[in-house]
Amino acid sequence: MLPFAYNITRTHACAVGGIKTGKLLIEGKTKQVYDVPTMPGFSILLNKDRITAHNGVRAHDLEGKAKISNQTNAKVFTLLNQAGLKTAFVRMISDNAFLARKCEMVPIEWVTRRLATGSYLKRNPGVKEGFRFAPAKVETFFKDDANDDPQWSEEQIVCAAFKVNGVTIGQDEVDIMRQTTALVFEVLERAWATRDCALIDMKIEFGVDAEGQLLVADVIDSDSWRLWPSGDKRLMVDKQVYRNLANVTAADLDTVKRNFTWVSDQLDAMVAPNNHLVVILMGSATDKEHCEKIAKQCTALGLNTELRVTSAHKGTQTTLHMVSEYESVLSELVFITVAGRSNGLGPVLSGNTNYPVINCPPVKPDNVSQDVWSSLNLPSGLGCATVLYPEAAALHAAQIIGMKNFMIWSKLRVKQLDNYSNLIMADKKMRGVRQN
Repeated sequence: MLPFAYNITRTHACAVGGIKTGKLLIEGKTKQVYDVPTMPGFSILLNKDRITAHNGVRAHDLEGKAKISNQTNAKVFTLLNQAGLKTAFVRMISDNAFLARKCEMVPIEWVTRRLATGSYLKRNPGVKEGFRFAPAKVETFFKDDANDDPQWSEEQIVCAAFKVNGVTIGQDEVDIMRQTTALVFEVLERAWATRDCALIDMKIEFGVDAEGQLLVADVIDSDSWRLWPSGDKRLMVDKQVYRNLANVTAADLDTVKRNFTWVSDQLDAMVAPNNHLVVILMGSATDKEHCEKIAKQCTALGLNTELRVTSAHKGTQTTLHMVSEYESVLSELVFITVAGRSNGLGPVLSGNTNYPVINCPPVKPDNVSQDVWSSLNLPSGLGCATVLYPEAAALHAAQIIGMKNFMIWSKLRVKQLDNYSNLIMADKKMRGVRQN
């Protein structure tokens, strides 16, 4: 099923970004979607130099908008892909087009709101402008231009039982889309906060690819959100500026274009800091295998790691000197200590550094109760944590680094979403009454 705002149209043979296009699959108000015969399962989205509002009631040509929108969309989806979210976006292939996985679209807009403003206030009289939603509020709207995209409940979506690329959209899919929608907002909210810009609300859409995967699809650009620099509504730089115009002049369109360009430029500066390090200290080289498991889990979460060998018992001064060297050059630092038997490494570090220390002893089933005791029964005044599994050590380190690094934080949130979604889909495959 395709969104109702689109029409399936004609065959069109041309090349975009060196890729030959086939049939024009969909044409909307601001974009066209083409098949790619040489790349089954993929499509090309071509932006137009067109800006619209109020479901197309207001529309203007805006030279350069296609390029700006395409760049903005590519930067946003690249960030989401880096965080590990499942999206249809593949790569930008020209100034005004990008390659994506071919999807059939779920005809629902998912809107997330942090502050109450705009249409929400009209639909909810009595709610004050700027009311803060915690958690962010997620709403759904049926894509139907003729009826001004009416708000739908999740129950309406489930009862509609949309069949999209062979997948029936039921409660399981709605639950996953809701959680994903909130996560997309939270990731971008944290990213925009690094530019002192508040993400007020935004909309996204989902598609289902040929493999039955639910993907964040369509586009995310300056048509998709409200952005208030410094949290000040008077400084808005989104399409609401265009919506609010009583009469649209050439000067007004220039202002809108400058705002959109500013947004795209700001996205270039959203680079997570890379000034952190997780130092994995092992008391003996025989613990290397255990430490490599920790490092592998850290790398999957985007953490920089280094492995070292030192012993607090046999080389105390060397260990403390090693710690001092790291402290002198890094401000975002976590130590993971790996020591069996009598673990002096973690407690000694904890007593001599103000940076976090995580014990992850290489315990074995036959001695776990003995070897873990020295890591748990700490002297007073020490605060190092103890975990038993490499993944837990990496997750703990990521939680610490993620407090100041939006990308590490985002990867953790995506991991939570994956755990949630995998459980739902596993249950979906398992459920059903078995009879004798």
